[in-house]
Amino acid sequence: MARADKLLVFTSGGDAPGMNSAIRSVVRTALHNELEVFACHDGYQGLINRALFAMRSSDVSGCIQLGGTILRSGRSEGFKERKTQQKAADFLRSRDIDYIVAIGGDGTFRGAKIIEELSGIKTIGIPATIDNDVVGTEYTIGFDTARNSAISALDKIRDTSASSGLNFLVEVMGRRAGFLALDVGISAGAEYILVPEYPEDLKKIASEIMNPLRPKRSIIIVVSEAQKAGRSFEIADKLRKLTPGRDYRVCVLGHVQRGGVPTTLDRLMASIMGNMAVVSLLKGHSKVMVAYQHGSYTLAPFPDIKTPARTLERKDLLELNKILAK
Repeated sequence: MARADKLLVFTSGGDAPGMNSAIRSVVRTALHNELEVFACHDGYQGLINRALFAMRSSDVSGCIQLGGTILRSGRSEGFKERKTQQKAADFLRSRDIDYIVAIGGDGTFRGAKIIEELSGIKTIGIPATIDNDVVGTEYTIGFDTARNSAISALDKIRDTSASSGLNFLVEVMGRRAGFLALDVGISAGAEYILVPEYPEDLKKIASEIMNPLRPKRSIIIVVSEAQKAGRSFEIADKLRKLTPGRDYRVCVLGHVQRGGVPTTLDRLMASIMGNMAVVSLLKGHSKVMVAYQHGSYTLAPFPDIKTPARTLERKDLLELNKILAK
């Protein structure tokens, strides 16, 4: 009697709300198609530790409402070494793994591509990062929950800002991309949005703030971390010098954006992508990721290692915010 094909699923890189919905979808779709399902903890470190375990349908019960990932996640420095990569590939071959679903960002997909090249095991990726910066897809799991968490915080900050006249710089995550800052800034009614793709002239902003005819008593500036967490403190110092008599409070939201109950959108996207990943593997596709493009789910090549992460290209929306924030 022929053995059942075996599928491995894991999460890697930074955790993102909705990862559990993707895991659940992968596991149950694979079991529905009579595959044996395995997983490991801690992403590629789990492969280095040679610690696979079987997954049953009951193992993913009650997880979709949880933030983070039940398989845990992280980045493995050890996996960057070629010798370690080869050992991981050899281990997976020894366990007769036929398919891999890797859930994470561009670094996760680079690792999956290497594993397939070294082992021949068919791999597919599901994009999951709150930064929404994976090349080849317009949406990554976790982005909607992160922006909703940030908006919730901004709404509370505005209560204080409006009541006390305090000016706030609120820093959101996003790595090198301004997707989070843009969506959060427009949706929360920020007066200014600072993103790395389109630098603003602080002297011009300061001049507008100091305009005696300015109708607003206080302002909120949303700042993208731009690969430098805490840069809002430097911006606040510069604004203090440029706007005598004005003070600025800084609120760095940080990792609070990566946790929390996943939104409906993230759960739905993750469930559809998880199912599509397994079905696509069974149809013979590999070295690709499930992607969302122009309103449809599709498959896209793994991002090229030489290609920078996706960045914001909607300057028109920044201009729109300037109109809405008057």
